[in-house]
Amino acid sequence: MNQPLFLANNLALDFVNSEYGMSDEHQDHLIDDKSTVKWLQLAGCLSEENVEIPLGLVEKAKDLRKVAREVIKAAIDGEAGNADLINHLLDKGSPKTYLQWDNTLNSFHLVKRRRDNSVESLLEPIAASIANLICHPELKYVRQCEAHDCTLMFLDTTKSHRRRWCSMALCGNRMKVAAFRSRRNKT
Repeated sequence: MNQPLFLANNLALDFVNSEYGMSDEHQDHLIDDKSTVKWLQLAGCLSEENVEIPLGLVEKAKDLRKVAREVIKAAIDGEAGNADLINHLLDKGSPKTYLQWDNTLNSFHLVKRRRDNSVESLLEPIAASIANLICHPELKYVRQCEAHDCTLMFLDTTKSHRRRWCSMALCGNRMKVAAFRSRRNKT
C-alpha cells in the first residue's frame, strides 16, 4: 500500500483524503484499527509509538470520514449537515488541561493531554480540525481537484487562490500533458 497523502494543507481534508481514487486505483489507508493509529501518527495526532489500540477505532474513523465529507460539502454549499458524530467526539474525547511546572522557565504553563486511549480521544483531534474548518472563513478556499479522475480535496492557500489540482506531481502535470496532446491532435 502507498503512503498516505498529506497534500491538502488541512488535517480535516487530509483525513477525508485518507480514501481516494476509483476502481483499480482505489486506496484506503483506514483498513483496520492498527492502520488507523498509524495514519493518526503520520498526521501528527499521536506522538506515542506504542498506543493501546481500542477496538472499533477503524469503524468509527470511517464513519467520521464519511460525515466529514458530507458536512464539509454541505457547509461549502451554505447548508447544515449532520454534525452529531463530530459533536460527540468533541464532547467525549476532549483533552484534559493541566498546569505543569517548567524548570527552565521557572513558571507554569498549560498542557493538554489526551483524556485516555478511547476511540473518542484518539479521533478528537480530527473532529476538532473538521469543526475548525467548517467554522473558518477559509472554508471558501476548499477545492476538489479538477482532474476528471481524482477525488482529492484541498485547501487552496496560494496567494491568488487559483490552485486547480491536488498536486502538480499527481494530477497537474498529467492534466497539462493531456491538454497539450488534445490541442496538438486538433491541429
